[in-house]
Amino acid sequence: MHPDEFRRAGHTLIDWIAAYRERAAELPVWSRVAPGTIRAQLPATPPEAPEPFAALLDDLERVILPGLSHWQHPRFFGYFPANAALASVLGDLLSTGLGQLGLTWQASPALTELEEQMVDWMRQLLGLSDAWRGVIHDSASTATLVALLCARERSTSYSQMRGGLQAEELPLTVYLSAQSHSSVEKAALLAGFGHANLRFIPTDERHAMSVEQLADEISADLAYGRRPCAVVATTGTTATTGLDPIEPIAAICRERGLWLHIDAAMAGSAMILPECRWMWQGIEAANSLVLNPHKWLGVAFDCSLFYVRDPQHLIRVMATNPSYLQTTTDGAVTNFRDWGIPLGRRFRALKLWFMLRLEGAEALRARLRRDLAGARWLAEQVVAAPRWRLLNQVQLQTVCVRHEPPGLEGEELDKHTLAWVGRINDSGAAFLTPAVLDGRWMCRVSIGAELTSHDDIAALWALMREEAEGDSGTAP
Repeated sequence: MHPDEFRRAGHTLIDWIAAYRERAAELPVWSRVAPGTIRAQLPATPPEAPEPFAALLDDLERVILPGLSHWQHPRFFGYFPANAALASVLGDLLSTGLGQLGLTWQASPALTELEEQMVDWMRQLLGLSDAWRGVIHDSASTATLVALLCARERSTSYSQMRGGLQAEELPLTVYLSAQSHSSVEKAALLAGFGHANLRFIPTDERHAMSVEQLADEISADLAYGRRPCAVVATTGTTATTGLDPIEPIAAICRERGLWLHIDAAMAGSAMILPECRWMWQGIEAANSLVLNPHKWLGVAFDCSLFYVRDPQHLIRVMATNPSYLQTTTDGAVTNFRDWGIPLGRRFRALKLWFMLRLEGAEALRARLRRDLAGARWLAEQVVAAPRWRLLNQVQLQTVCVRHEPPGLEGEELDKHTLAWVGRINDSGAAFLTPAVLDGRWMCRVSIGAELTSHDDIAALWALMREEAEGDSGTAP
């Protein structure tokens, strides 16, 4: 494609994206196509000759759009916020258009140095001390894997340079909350710890990791001749946004010599609000932490910030230095290939830079405060409504609820919950995700889409009451 063709097509595509964002609220929130529908409309073989851009745009509207679930819809209340602020979309477009590949500092000095500055800007906004250094990864899953690899190598005095875990005399154990995200367990398995050496610590009435149970499990493993290695604590668990108590957990880790990694993937964005920083009190005693600006904050996916307090240890674990990558500047610059798993890296810092400069931190704080207020309002309605039960302490933007009609218990109550949530999702009017909490299904309302207003939350609550109470035969 010639630059002139790109210019014409690009203007058209930008107009299409802008129009899509303007009409997003009019579309069904969740795609309702049957499996295989999209693929059945695509040619079975690739085109031999070029096609006009207009034909491609027609298929975007006819084939692709009906198969999209609209995460940017103001009534998207499922999973977690995954905002893609248009300011960051521009940065993402520029990143792709520039075609940079950050193999080394020399391969793209601007890529490296802008990333250094953006993770430091975010460090300041989050209220972290200057003891932290950061890097941008694709996701929290990758960052947690890197953290556990660092923990493993510290505990074994760099066993990867000898016989690896297979040569270790004592098995290493990892501790995580029973409410931890599934990516934490996956990372521990990929890091080679083995499922038998994972300890899922029970949670308390606030759905937070029990410090007493953690201490007991560590003591038991030491007594049995195992080697406790790492604890992964969570600020804002997926199901309920529970808050593991970092300060006492950190004290145990410090006493026992364990690595402490903090998963703040979604809730970490709230730490740009000074009034929320109590939620990770003790964070300065952790060894590593991850948060995803590509969730609630608004940077287009993917942009995950991984911070460590000892970058030299991280580099020793992750470094690679083949002759074809060596340069005369290596001793004086940062080579981010040594801070993670992939060799190459995209210019992800651009979309964070664009969003921070074009929106400003105060606007981001105002939006997050709006969402926190919306969650508190919804929680108040649930508490005041007969036969509705609030299941979590609403300290962030997620509200966990269950409608409990008289006489419905156990599996019948589960069927009722899944039925009314399913009807809302099928209607296209809003989207929610159910989840299991304490053995029973409940409904999660995750507030935080960029365009969500109080009216959207109020309309959702009316729809929830209509579907749940009408199904059970109870009066509103």
